[in-house]
Amino acid sequence: MSESVVAATVGYDELATLKLVALDGGRSGPVKVSCSGLADRLGVSNQTASRRLQRLEEADFVDREVVSDGQWVTITDDGESALRREYADYQRIFETPSVVVLDGEVTGGMGEGRHYISLPGYMEQFTERLGYEPFPGTLNVRLDDDAVRSRAGMSALDAVPIDGWEDDERTFGPATCYAAVIDVDGDTYDPVHIIVPERTHHDESQLEIIAPDKLRDVLALEDGDSITVRVEEAEYE
Repeated sequence: MSESVVAATVGYDELATLKLVALDGGRSGPVKVSCSGLADRLGVSNQTASRRLQRLEEADFVDREVVSDGQWVTITDDGESALRREYADYQRIFETPSVVVLDGEVTGGMGEGRHYISLPGYMEQFTERLGYEPFPGTLNVRLDDDAVRSRAGMSALDAVPIDGWEDDERTFGPATCYAAVIDVDGDTYDPVHIIVPERTHHDESQLEIIAPDKLRDVLALEDGDSITVRVEEAEYE
C-alpha cells in the first residue's frame, strides 16, 4: 500500500488501537480480540473499534482472522515500525537522545549515488553543513531484521537538513543527513553520514552512507562484509 493511502487511513486513533493490541501480546503472535472489549478500553462504540481494526488491516499494520466469537490479530512488521516511530518520539520528549546501533552487511548499489552526490547543489551544502566534501558515491548497507526495527529511533536524533534545489531542467528533492561512526572488525571510521533523501526507491532495510573517502577502499570492504553503524546526534545550527 502506498504511503499516501496509509496516511489517509491511519491516524492517532488507529495507533492507539494498535498500541492496545501490542500490549496484549500482538507483536509476538496472534491475540484474541473482541470489538466490545476493545471498545470499552478505548471509550468508543463497537462499530468504531471495528473500523479502526479494519483501517489497520488495510494499511498492512495488522493481520486479522475473524472467527465466530471475535478475531485473532497479529501486528505486522509495518505495524511494529509504526509503534517504534511513536516510541522514538516519546523518547525524544522524555529521555536524553542516545546512540542508535545498526548492524548490516555491505551491498552493491545502483550507481545513482555517485551522480547525485556530485551535483553542485548538493555538494556545496555537504561541504558547508557536514564539514567535508564527500567522496562522489555512497556505501550501501543492507540492515538485518533487528536493525530495520531499530532504525525508527533515528527520528529522535538531531540531523543535518539538506535543502532541495533546482536548475534549468529539473527540481532536486531535499534530504536528511544523520551523523554516524562505522565499526568494522574493531576498526572505526568517522565522520560519516547516513543520507536519507525525501524521495527514494530504497526501503527501510537499506542505508546509503557518505564520507570524505571511498569507504570500500579505506576499510577494505567487499559485498557481504558485516558492518556496524552507530548513529549519533548531529551538531548543526
